[in-house]
Amino acid sequence: MLRKIVTAIIVIPLVVVIVAFAVANRQLVTVSLDPFGGAKPAYSSTMPLFVLIFVVLIFGVVIGGFAAWLGQGGWRRTARRLDADVRALHEELATLRRRFGTAAPPSAPAERQPPLVVPPVE
Repeated sequence: MLRKIVTAIIVIPLVVVIVAFAVANRQLVTVSLDPFGGAKPAYSSTMPLFVLIFVVLIFGVVIGGFAAWLGQGGWRRTARRLDADVRALHEELATLRRRFGTAAPPSAPAERQPPLVVPPVE
């Protein structure tokens, strides 16, 4: 329930800001992707300014997410290798338990025993 309240507290003002931004920036802008055609560009598009900003923002988020995913490739590779090692060790442990007849690992003592020899005080 708390998560829904926090989400509403964050999402509602964000939606209000986005709508206000879109209403304030409705003027049309011409976007040209031809650096050499000044008067008559080869490719140009006319759109509201808020659409252009949202498209560029979404494009930046996608590119940033892809860059982060590529940057974490080494960590994912290491995690897969370690997972395979753990699985192999579990299989080896199960084989050894079947061979020597132990059903479960020994349980750890509930409480730590006090030391038998008290260290000297200096």
